[in-house]
Amino acid sequence: MDQTLEIIEIGTAGDATIVLRLKGPVLIANLFPFQTKVREYQAQNLVLDMTEVPYIDSAAMGVLVGAYVSREKSGKDLLLVGVTPRVRAVLQVTQVERFFKFADKMPDSE
Repeated sequence: MDQTLEIIEIGTAGDATIVLRLKGPVLIANLFPFQTKVREYQAQNLVLDMTEVPYIDSAAMGVLVGAYVSREKSGKDLLLVGVTPRVRAVLQVTQVERFFKFADKMPDSE
């Protein structure tokens, strides 16, 4: 089973919105580059495109909640896009789903 996480960055540091397109499972084994990127960007809007994330573990959930908390405190937005039913179920069961804003597809796409 491939546990590689590819992170594609869309946007630059000066942009109002940064998109991180994630491809692969988000697990403790591959978490640190993702965690670093989430903390690094100070854009007003951070969009995590999770369309190609088949599953996450509890460590990944911790990073998502941490991102929500730090962005909320500074008045910045976090949007989760394309969350699969399996990932959404994990967020629901652990009762952290209510913290996040969700979209089925990227805001600019039709």
